[in-house]
Amino acid sequence: MWGYTEAEIAQFGLTFGVGAFMLYMVFIILQLARESKAGRFGTFILLLGLGFGLVGFAAKGVIKYFLAGHV
Repeated sequence: MWGYTEAEIAQFGLTFGVGAFMLYMVFIILQLARESKAGRFGTFILLLGLGFGLVGFAAKGVIKYFLAGHV
């Protein structure tokens, strides 16, 4: 498609598509905190609890990058 291979399209989707989805999830968490009037500490707890999986997913990619020797 437009001169790109399937692997290139999949890599683009994984990097930018998943990244955009993760940013959207942070927006949803912040919207939830605002609508529930959680306050600063409650917002922090929501971001910590619900965003912890996002941090783990991002950390996995960084760790794989360094272990592959791309430094």
